Amino acid sequence: MRLRNKPWAKDKIAAYPQHVIPDPEAQRGRWRELFGNDGPIHVEIGTGKGKFLTEMGRLHPDMNFIGIELYPSVLVSALDKLIESGLPNVKLLNANAKDLTAFFAEGEVARIYLNFSDPWPKKRHEKRRLTHRGFLSLYERVLAEDGDIHLKTDNQSFFEYSLVSLSQYGFVLAAVQLDLHRSDVVGNVMTEYEEKFSLKGNRIYRCEAVRPPRRP
Repeated sequence: MRLRNKPWAKDKIAAYPQHVIPDPEAQRGRWRELFGNDGPIHVEIGTGKGKFLTEMGRLHPDMNFIGIELYPSVLVSALDKLIESGLPNVKLLNANAKDLTAFFAEGEVARIYLNFSDPWPKKRHEKRRLTHRGFLSLYERVLAEDGDIHLKTDNQSFFEYSLVSLSQYGFVLAAVQLDLHRSDVVGNVMTEYEEKFSLKGNRIYRCEAVRPPRRP
């Protein structure tokens, strides 16, 4: 993905600390206090322009949503949507997913969304894939006992790799859709990429994977 640089993005992000949390490490284990309720914490890694996250926040006011996005020039679009919506149950982080365990305590997260993650197709980049076992070990630590991962992609190779990686690590595949938009899944909220790829006729792959039992 080629990004258009927005040199003003960091300043705008810093101007809205109520939406883009500037010190997520300080909230570790205390996110429900920040939201002011006992609702479950759902995290989207690679939230992009924020369409999925804000729509989920609107549809599920009893849940709390946190979007993690590495690139400020992308995150400002999600910030604009959040400012416009005024949703109290959605927060954003301008951060790297590799630091996930610094932001969330053990078992603090109920669900992780991986929507159209970069497939990093070259073998030498395997460790960068968000379903590589290195990332799965982070998810395992922050997910609750019955927590799960919801993944969507249009990349068949990445999807197949993810199914194998999740299974080998110990995650239980609770649902697999090889053509999401022709399946019986209800309430699907589309991302920007999902809309774009669907219009091109691309098949959308989806799975749900439940975390393995906590290890002693």
